[in-house]
Amino acid sequence: MKKSVLLAVAMGLLSTTVVAKEIKFVTEATYAPFEYLDDKNEFQGFDIDLARAICAQAKLECSFHNQAFDSLIPSLKFHRFDAAIAAMDVTPERAAQVDFSDIYYENSAVFVAKKDAFKGPEELVDKTVGVQNGSSHQSYLVDNWVSKGLLTVPYASYQSAFLDMMNGRTDAVFADTAVAADWLKQHKEYAAMGTPVTDAKYFGTGFGIAVAKGNKELLTQLNKGLADIKANGTYQQIFDKYFAQ
Repeated sequence: MKKSVLLAVAMGLLSTTVVAKEIKFVTEATYAPFEYLDDKNEFQGFDIDLARAICAQAKLECSFHNQAFDSLIPSLKFHRFDAAIAAMDVTPERAAQVDFSDIYYENSAVFVAKKDAFKGPEELVDKTVGVQNGSSHQSYLVDNWVSKGLLTVPYASYQSAFLDMMNGRTDAVFADTAVAADWLKQHKEYAAMGTPVTDAKYFGTGFGIAVAKGNKELLTQLNKGLADIKANGTYQQIFDKYFAQ
């Protein structure tokens, strides 16, 4: 009798584990419109909605956790989380450390400054430009502009970078085009300078979801879920919610 009860309990627990498999996503939630915390301290944004839709399609549970951007890849390597979705450019340097899903968003970057302060980024020589620490944007500036005299100022988040620019501590910010566009909606006295930067060496072919090296099972689930929501129109609905003009 006891054996039968124990066996039934064990089978029930096993069944629950299989059905309720949880994918722990890590992100950096100060990066609207891709990921941010709302006034109820809940995760919102394009990436968050996308991850939820993929999990629903793949019949997976998902949870979200907040960390500094430059700690996301190390957290995957040490298996603290299952996947990172954080407007992360797929670059050769990152692909050597983690595996990426198929591209889910094509990316570019722009310089932002006070309107009419500069005609273009070439006038930022000897000026200070805020950028997120550990980002592709930082690598791009260091490799292509620092030698010309541009001074980079690293920040843990773009919220801090934009705030310092508004307070006159820096002259400009270099950020994702979509992030800049979202911020500029509420700050009409600022504008993007020049044409968007799309250098594949730094910004890759777009954004991907990162997983620990060799986690083929999860990668397959994420890619299938992404392909399915693109096919059934869910992806376009999410995209239009955040980026439709």
